[in-house]
This record gives sequence, C-alpha cells and structure tokens, in this order.
Amino acid sequence: MKHVSRGNSRVNEAAGSAEVPSASPADWRLPIITVALLLVGFSVPLYQLVRFSLSQDLYSHIILIPFVSAYLAWLKFPRTKPNGSHLPRAWAYLFLLAGAGMLLDYFLSLLSSTPQAPQDTLALAMYSLVLLLTGICCWFLDRPTLRAVAFPLGFLIFIAPFPIGFESALESFLQHRSSAVAHVFFQMIGTPVFRDGTVFQLPGFNMQVAPECSGIHSTVALFITSLVAGQLLLRSTLNRTILTLAVVPIALLRNGFRVTVIGELCVRVGPEMIDSYIHRHGGPIFFVLSLVPFVLLLFFLLRIEREKRSSVNSTS
Repeated sequence: MKHVSRGNSRVNEAAGSAEVPSASPADWRLPIITVALLLVGFSVPLYQLVRFSLSQDLYSHIILIPFVSAYLAWLKFPRTKPNGSHLPRAWAYLFLLAGAGMLLDYFLSLLSSTPQAPQDTLALAMYSLVLLLTGICCWFLDRPTLRAVAFPLGFLIFIAPFPIGFESALESFLQHRSSAVAHVFFQMIGTPVFRDGTVFQLPGFNMQVAPECSGIHSTVALFITSLVAGQLLLRSTLNRTILTLAVVPIALLRNGFRVTVIGELCVRVGPEMIDSYIHRHGGPIFFVLSLVPFVLLLFFLLRIEREKRSSVNSTS
C-alpha cells in the first residue's frame, strides 16, 4: 500500500506540473513586439513628457511611475503558460477605439490654429497611450494574467499630467478646504481671527492662503504612496480603499496645521516670519508629519487583516 501511494503521488505531481507549465518566451513574443512598436510610435510625446516632468515639481513623480508599475506587474505576473481564456474581443476594441480617439484629438490639437497648452496635449497623448496599451493587453493576455496586471496597468495613468482645468480645480479645493481647517485650529487655540475665503485677519497681521500654498504636491505624492502601499501590504480591497480615501482628510489637516503654525509665528514673533524658512521651504517637514497618521492607519489595517487571517486559520 505504501508503494502504491507513492506512485499515485508521483502521478499527481506530474499531472499538476502538466497543468501549470512555465511560460516560454515564444508565448510573449508577439505581445512584446506590439508594445515595443506602440512605444516607438509615442517616442516624441514620451520625450516631451520627460522634459516636462523634469521642469515641473508637481509632476516630478512621472519618471518613476513606469518603473513602479513594471515592478508591481512583475510581482503579480503569473509564471505559467496562458490558459487560453480571454475577455470578449469587445473589451479590446473598446479600449483601442478610445485610445485612437484620444490620439486623433491629440493630433488635431497640434494642428489647430489655437493649440492647447502643452500640458493638456501631453495629457491627451499619455491617456491615449495607456488606453491603447490596455487594449493590447485585453487582446493578447488571458484572464488570470490580465487580472494580475490590472492594477499596474491602471497605475500608468499617473504618467499623464493633470489637465490644467482639473489641476486648477484640485488646487482650489485644497486651498479653500485647508483655509477652513486652519480657521478651526485658530479658534481651538484661542487666537482672534476673521476669515474671508482664503484671507485671514489676525491680530496685527493679514495673511492669505495662496494657490501655491494649497499643498497639492504633497497631496498627490501621498495619494500615489497610498495606492502603492495598499497593493504591496494590504489584501482587502476595502482596506486599500480606506487607506486611499484617508489621504484627503490627512492632507487637509496637514495643510491647515501648516497655515496655523505660520500664522501663529507671524502674530507672536513678527510679520517677517511670513518670509521665514518654515514658510518658503517647510513643505517637506509638514509632509513627513502627515506620514505619522498615515503610517498609523496602515499598521492598524494590517493588524486587522492579520487578526482576521489568524481567526480563519484557527477555526479551519
């Protein structure tokens, strides 16, 4: 009986290995060639994108996005041969047509007598690239592989700069909501204050929260960090969503606290503190402070998941 059991075990192992063969380079040759041709076709806007990101602090993260996306895809990529189960071709057609439409809009904007701002045209080109790449993946990849690379593929959307209209709206939102939070902080510490929008009247000093003080750069950086941290460390979609949504209140509290600190320094030390280091170059300091509640929340969510897995293992 022991001899038969070992024989069956060998048969089962052989059958299992036959069901999940390693993917050969030939299986990925055509998709890789297609993606390479796509990147060559977008070489000019990609070159312009690199130059743009190097000149804009808000978009300095763009150069890192493809590498982070590739790393996430490598972590999740199945090491098995495609099983032949694909999404309906309609999905590939949908993404390819959407990407082609944006690419046409990109060329029309370049040829227009009233061309759009370079930031907007670059956004169009990069949205087109991501959509076309998604369509190619839907065409060639099987369902398990496509499911594994779905997040890294979607994460590539951050290679595109925000359209100017969206950037202005986000900046205005952060500017006004941070001012409201700062107003609450001033009231909590007992500082006499009158707020009119983003303008604060403090004892012997008036101060305005300018658009460049909205904290948009730190907020975007923290938002992208939350997405990557959620994918690497958390398993639950709900917990990943909670971590990402928490970025907004954390960002508003951080920037409201920064406005309050600067205002208090101007009131209690002197108006010249508006030109101090903490105002002009203190952004990274307050960004690091905002990481404290972010990391605490992340550890809390990790603990919940660990306890849940422990309870499941103990009952099973």
